[in-house]
Amino acid sequence: MKLSLPARLSLRVIALGYLFVLLVLPLLVILWRTFERGIGAFFESVTTPAAVSAFQLSLLILVIVVPVNVVFGIVTALALVRSKFPGRSLVQGIVDLPFAVSPVVVGVSLILLWGVGGWFSGLANVGITVIFALPGMVIATIFVTLPFVVREVEPVLREIGDEQEQAAATLGANGWQTFWRITLPAIRWGLTYGIVLTVARSLGEFGAVIMVSSALPGKSLTLTLLVHGRYINDHNVFGAYSAATVLMGLALITLLLMTLLDRKRSSR
Repeated sequence: MKLSLPARLSLRVIALGYLFVLLVLPLLVILWRTFERGIGAFFESVTTPAAVSAFQLSLLILVIVVPVNVVFGIVTALALVRSKFPGRSLVQGIVDLPFAVSPVVVGVSLILLWGVGGWFSGLANVGITVIFALPGMVIATIFVTLPFVVREVEPVLREIGDEQEQAAATLGANGWQTFWRITLPAIRWGLTYGIVLTVARSLGEFGAVIMVSSALPGKSLTLTLLVHGRYINDHNVFGAYSAATVLMGLALITLLLMTLLDRKRSSR
């Protein structure tokens, strides 16, 4: 269907206005409220001990979550694409479960499993604390970021097929050699894109993490929880905006990486 020039212009104005009101305007407000006192006040707010420890904890969770999801994602994608087994449809559903389940429900489920009176509450007797500590936050983040690597690698594996892998096997390559020299280079762009998505979701996760965190500075306070705590509990609006700006900067970097990777993947 070919639209007239006024109709095309109207659609563009509506789309741009919608994006401006929902995305651009709130971001501009955050930036204005962040830097209205000057850059010095901003740096002072984001370099407090609580803010620094929150940033370090967010990065620590990220460093743990990404390798776990990379290994799980590759193994799961290979299993779903390269083999047929009973319960394959069930595995597909489980992989997509974090997309359907509210993060808050995930946090409550973890409390029921790992908290006092839960199935695995006996770990506390040997000195392993999960809920309201780093392990619980890591588990919650792993769950909500679980599908990204799988869903980015799986279509790439389907597209490249297994002809090269079979050829390598006939030439005497074992499983590890075939994976490192054939499979991994072929899926590297999909894998990298999945990692970027995992990083973005890990840094911005709030619902599941707040349920299993004590939100104590220096112990279990991430950047997202810092924003919430400053705004709701401390009524430190400027500090909340400053921390949100740091998160927004990290999100912008992630978005740029996603754009560059998408362009490279499309060109190939």
